[in-house]
Amino acid sequence: MSSSHDEAKSFARRDFLLKIQRDVQKLWEENKVFEANSGDKPPSPGEKFFGNFTYPYMNGLLHLGHAFTLSKLEFGAAYHRLCGSNVLLPFAFHCTGMPIKASADKLAREMQQYGNPPVFPVDRDSKIDQANDNNNNYSTATSAPNNYKSKRSKAVAKSGSHKSQWEIMRSFDLSDEEIAKFQDPYHWLSYFPPLAMKDLKAFGLSCDWRRSFITTDMNPFYDAFVQWQMRKLRNMGKIVKGKQYMVYSLLDGQPCADHDRASGEEVGPQEYVLIKMEVIPPFPPKLKALEGRNVYLAAATLRPETLYGQTNCWIQPDENYGAFEVNDIDIFILTARSARNLAYQMLSRVPEKPTCLAELCGRELIGLQLKSPLAFYEIVYVLPMQNVLTHKGTGIVISVPSDSPDDFIAFQELVTSPDWRVMYGVKDEWVLPFKVIR
Repeated sequence: MSSSHDEAKSFARRDFLLKIQRDVQKLWEENKVFEANSGDKPPSPGEKFFGNFTYPYMNGLLHLGHAFTLSKLEFGAAYHRLCGSNVLLPFAFHCTGMPIKASADKLAREMQQYGNPPVFPVDRDSKIDQANDNNNNYSTATSAPNNYKSKRSKAVAKSGSHKSQWEIMRSFDLSDEEIAKFQDPYHWLSYFPPLAMKDLKAFGLSCDWRRSFITTDMNPFYDAFVQWQMRKLRNMGKIVKGKQYMVYSLLDGQPCADHDRASGEEVGPQEYVLIKMEVIPPFPPKLKALEGRNVYLAAATLRPETLYGQTNCWIQPDENYGAFEVNDIDIFILTARSARNLAYQMLSRVPEKPTCLAELCGRELIGLQLKSPLAFYEIVYVLPMQNVLTHKGTGIVISVPSDSPDDFIAFQELVTSPDWRVMYGVKDEWVLPFKVIR
């Protein structure tokens, strides 16, 4: 059993060591030990050492992972300094990109919705916690006993158990009055880098702090360097400006990479094949004005090789669709959500602005005659299916009963249930002559 005297003695020893650390660090700073200057002549091999560390992102405080990784560079720099090399170790803070802007916008939305300071609904967190507990219990029950995998994304792991941006900011020991200032993304740039520098100095980093900076156009010198670098590489033919598929933020008007998102980390673009099924006249009343143009039902599929077995096309009878201009000649019938996505992939007469020529209910599409590419049947019909998802793909689905159990079951229900056909106005000749292609 330790006495109070022993405990005081142990703290005294700790405090003494910390005092030595502070005194030595003060001597380092006063004598400018870590400032690296060029010599009178170029150095010989082994007479210089340059170390650099990936700029930490300034949407919060530095953490233990930074210290762990940085310690390797620090040990290397100290070793070469002891060997007599001229060691240069600069440091910078990364402020470019979406995470800061996304966090600032999220904070502003929380204040707008819940007040300043925000008063969140009482049951909001408990429901989330309960859902997480249920998921964790299920995962534990179905996982191998010696297999552990984190159930949290990297973004969630970084913020701990805090659900809202306001709570995340409180975890940095910020007052509510101070948190409100972080609606301005530029406030992050002036707040966190000095704190990071203070922590790194306490860590004892052997850095030449004359060579420290932040990124973004708040630092015109670094900004000019990046512009020069991009121009130089482009003139050399090393980089080109082009287009590629990526997750894109309509709100911010720019690509949204993994660490830029509040949720959905590691989610990438899903590539579909778009199947153009030509609508054969006569057109229904709402499409009469489009006669003379190429009108297609556009289905998105992950399995275009199954098209040979298509017997019909599915739509959600109770959802909304639209006829959207792709160019001066072609028109796609699909959901507004998918038309918007296609408009950002140069599949709209006006780029990034889908043009809807007619709004349609799913029921109004039932019975349309279609000519589908590669299909065995020359004409297939549009039929209703309740479990078509309009938030995936285009809301238009090719039906291949030979390859899809869902398609087979839904098609057989229409074949065997006259009442079901009557409910949706489906004529016998749209269904009964079609057989599953084996």
